[in-house]
Amino acid sequence: MRQLQRALNHMTAPRLGFEAFLDLAAEVGCVGVELRNDIDRPLFDGRDAAAAGRVIRDRGLRLVGLSQVYPFNAWSEAIAGEVRALIATARAAGAETISLIPRNDGEGTGNGERQANLRIALKNIKPMLDEAGMVALVEPLGFLRSSLRFKQELVETIDALDAGDRFRLVHDTFHHTLAGGGPIFPDLTGIVHVSGVADPSLAVEQMEDAHRVLVGEDDRLDNVGQIAALLAAGYDGPISCECFSPDIHALADPAAAIGRSFDFISSRIAAPAA
Repeated sequence: MRQLQRALNHMTAPRLGFEAFLDLAAEVGCVGVELRNDIDRPLFDGRDAAAAGRVIRDRGLRLVGLSQVYPFNAWSEAIAGEVRALIATARAAGAETISLIPRNDGEGTGNGERQANLRIALKNIKPMLDEAGMVALVEPLGFLRSSLRFKQELVETIDALDAGDRFRLVHDTFHHTLAGGGPIFPDLTGIVHVSGVADPSLAVEQMEDAHRVLVGEDDRLDNVGQIAALLAAGYDGPISCECFSPDIHALADPAAAIGRSFDFISSRIAAPAA
């Protein structure tokens, strides 16, 4: 069975407190966790960032990502302040990356406008990352209302700014499907987010975050195919479970269910040739 670098996003179990979530990740065999400032509890349950980082490391885990600044591509002094603050928190906690989420309300989607807004934001954020020695993960959202749907546009902007040392993209299997698929960029991918959609009644354009469940036999997003393609192309980073469905949040035994999902993915991916 192919050994994936398992990771866990706090959105998969947002009802768990900070330490209980870390215990869950360790039980499932994760290499690291992604923590968030947009769930209904204080980041790190209110702990000092440096102390939180020590708690994470004491459990043998990495803080692979700290989320998020939204909407990063609606650039303003306020957004700049949020980026600086998240970078400072990430550094104190020992996080490997911060997360940048694009505008997702139907505004700023026009051709030309969205590319210009993306370039302005990344150009302003890059010096902050340079100074901190930090990497930012940018996540294209596949929704029709998103101002950054396509990885190709993101990669072109990163290349134009010669900023590949500071920005990586998130390959989210859900959003990749919603955006119509397209090319993958394993060399620029910083993390892979996995979740499944099982409801057979939904058209792709009807799929929303609340439909995102654990990956299993009835997955409609071809998670296995996407992950296999990334691994075959050289991606060797974390595969992070990120489920938004209330049904997943309410699981009585999330460790067993998450473990089964990761095992399912691994079992379907052919072992590399010797």
